[in-house]
Amino acid sequence: MGGANPLILYGLFVPLVIKSAIIRIMRRILHMDMDAFFAAVEQKRHPELIGKPLVIGGTGDPTERGVVSTASYEARKFGIHSAMPLRTAFKLCPEAVFLPVDYREYSRVSAVIKGILMEFSHVMQDVGIDEAFLDVSHIEKPVEEIARDIKRRILEETGLTCSIGIAPNKLLAKMASEMQKPDGITVITEKDIEIRLWPLPVRKLIGVGPKTEERLKSMGIMTIGELAALPLESLIDSFGNSYGRYLYEAARGIDESPLVTHWEPKSSSRETTFQKDVSDWQVIARTVADLSREVASGLRRAGYGGRTVSVKIRFSDFETHTRARTLDAAADSAETIRRAAFECLKRFEFKKKVRLIGVRVTGLEKFEGC
Repeated sequence: MGGANPLILYGLFVPLVIKSAIIRIMRRILHMDMDAFFAAVEQKRHPELIGKPLVIGGTGDPTERGVVSTASYEARKFGIHSAMPLRTAFKLCPEAVFLPVDYREYSRVSAVIKGILMEFSHVMQDVGIDEAFLDVSHIEKPVEEIARDIKRRILEETGLTCSIGIAPNKLLAKMASEMQKPDGITVITEKDIEIRLWPLPVRKLIGVGPKTEERLKSMGIMTIGELAALPLESLIDSFGNSYGRYLYEAARGIDESPLVTHWEPKSSSRETTFQKDVSDWQVIARTVADLSREVASGLRRAGYGGRTVSVKIRFSDFETHTRARTLDAAADSAETIRRAAFECLKRFEFKKKVRLIGVRVTGLEKFEGC
């Protein structure tokens, strides 16, 4: 193909304005994504697990309810992936090793990794326990050298590998970090968008889920390049103003969003899924009380109070309902939140067994002196 425009090869025409829109002020944004993080931490702690299919999730018992948090690359070969029910993972690979989630240890290792990143740049957006964006525009080194230095430091201090993507914006950097997993480095510039981004399946575009993928397929759109060829008006008509504009720009590699280095929380919540569906009112009430206490404790530690308390109930048939109660003033008191949660609880009809209960506090306000 050489340097041919993939859209021309698809028999499509894209106005030259696309190129001019892509070429913007150059930033160098790095996206660091740890490789199978939870599983890798466990393999580091237990070397005998290296090379074995390993699944991390729930209590580690595949006969109980729970979902896969992380699967090692050996387990992924059997079709196991995150968010899959543990029972399904066990059916796919009965010989896999199943371990419980150890958030305390994973958080400890994550803090070490984020500390390393901050040594390279203080402009960091922490987006999860195992990933982060870093603005390295000001570092006077080739981007691949920066990535190698970061990977070397992480490997030396944790024994773990990561994959890194570097691009002019967050969208492309995150997509780049997925291209050569595990232990890869991928650099994408605006010149690479036509060759490396547009031929990819549309599902590879950040923000395109299964439902959008199916809808695009029904429109004859199979690749990101074909999506990039659609006019803005067509996407707005099909997906609404906000999402339509996002798809229009994302398919062209355009993302002006800044790195968010600090943000205020919008809510605090806890929920639990019962191992067996319950109908015992005492169990339901005790669970709501316990969850209310945990939410209140989290609010106090963070120095926030909230104005709206809501309770979520998922029944045995997966039908889910939510009830809310707005307080007169923001509160972080366990007793206040518990009372409001019980007021919500009284508004449910319990004609079916309960699978899941959640308590959430929204409308957060920072308390003075915190």
